[in-house]
Amino acid sequence: MDIPDEVLDGVADLVARSRCTVALTGAGISTASGIPDFRGPQGLWRTVDSDKFDIAYFRRSPDEVWDLFRLLFTPLLAAVPNPAHYALARLEEAGKLCAVVTQNVDGLHQRAGSRRVVELHGSLKDAVCTKCGARLPLADVVKGRGAPRCPLCGGVLKPDVVFFGEPLPRGALEEALELAETSDVFLAVGTSLTVYPANTLPLRAKRQGAKLVIINAEETALDHLADYVVRGRAEVVLPKLAERVLNTLS
Repeated sequence: MDIPDEVLDGVADLVARSRCTVALTGAGISTASGIPDFRGPQGLWRTVDSDKFDIAYFRRSPDEVWDLFRLLFTPLLAAVPNPAHYALARLEEAGKLCAVVTQNVDGLHQRAGSRRVVELHGSLKDAVCTKCGARLPLADVVKGRGAPRCPLCGGVLKPDVVFFGEPLPRGALEEALELAETSDVFLAVGTSLTVYPANTLPLRAKRQGAKLVIINAEETALDHLADYVVRGRAEVVLPKLAERVLNTLS
């Protein structure tokens, strides 16, 4: 899909002149890295019962959930960043992006070089003990079958991602809310903006006077509130946007 130059130029001008641009990213930014999204036409929840990743189900059947988790999520550990991740890292390095707030758990923003990344839904980096709270590298415990046990207390380990029915990490949510309210440009990238509370962040930003830019391949629930809607894939749009912003600054 061709993106009008005047749209990209308009967004680039906003970012170049901004005091604090914040990006909220969802699954759509990582699909080019081979990671499926969740709610799209080919999304994960169309083939897997999402109830299996409810925290109550995990507590009842941790062995089953861990085996499913290994099948679905451990391949993500080998994924690599794509041009969209690198474009955001370049904008941060140039001083034109305050932070990335992400709904993703894949760690690709950090691997691309982004320094301030707020992970709303946890991370595939660690597993955490449900009994004593100990943390271990996920890669060290993901092998085998069934639920791994904590070497310190024998408790069941859980991937350090937010399951349905669990609250978001308090510190991450508070930081995300503060970033939304202090931004003057808010980019929503690769997210359908249907998942609470992440979908409230653009609204908070708008209420504080920020310009809202939505970059997504499909329509979102908040398109009607956006100052700019860029319909396209993140790995195509973001490098073009970053290039325009950096050219403006040079």
